[in-house]
Amino acid sequence: MRWDALFADLQAQWEAERRADDDAEIRELAEAEAAGTRFGDRLRARLGAPLTLRLVDSSDRVGVVKDAAPEWVLLAEGERRHLVPVAAIAMAWPLAGAAPAPGAIERGLGLGHVLRALAGEGQAVVVRSRGGDQTGLLVRVGADHVDVAAGLGILSVPWSALLSVSST
Repeated sequence: MRWDALFADLQAQWEAERRADDDAEIRELAEAEAAGTRFGDRLRARLGAPLTLRLVDSSDRVGVVKDAAPEWVLLAEGERRHLVPVAAIAMAWPLAGAAPAPGAIERGLGLGHVLRALAGEGQAVVVRSRGGDQTGLLVRVGADHVDVAAGLGILSVPWSALLSVSST
């Protein structure tokens, strides 16, 4: 009988060590996954779901995530659309896990590509920048800036100052 108790105790100790090892390995894997997660991947994980973005000027953009790439996210607020550069986001909520890494096409769709497509549409937009809001047309997109035909003339907005481009 003592032997039965001894072997039962050894078995319980072994199982407890195995569970502790498994738990430690799971924690390490979770930490490694979190360390490799990019903000844009977490935004893409919200496709089709509501999201609030607080921009660096403390204004908010709220809507359903329609599309996202490493450099930008597109929100739908009813009929209105908001293109927001990731660099202009100060906070976002709610975010959960990450979507898989973007494919080659998504990685290639930088902010310039999207702005050029919008400029080609020829529709009025509201450009929010650190310098304020301007309503007008996107007329030219450079390597690091966008030109907006607005009431003051042609305004050049560096991407570093661009907070959002919204449909009117």
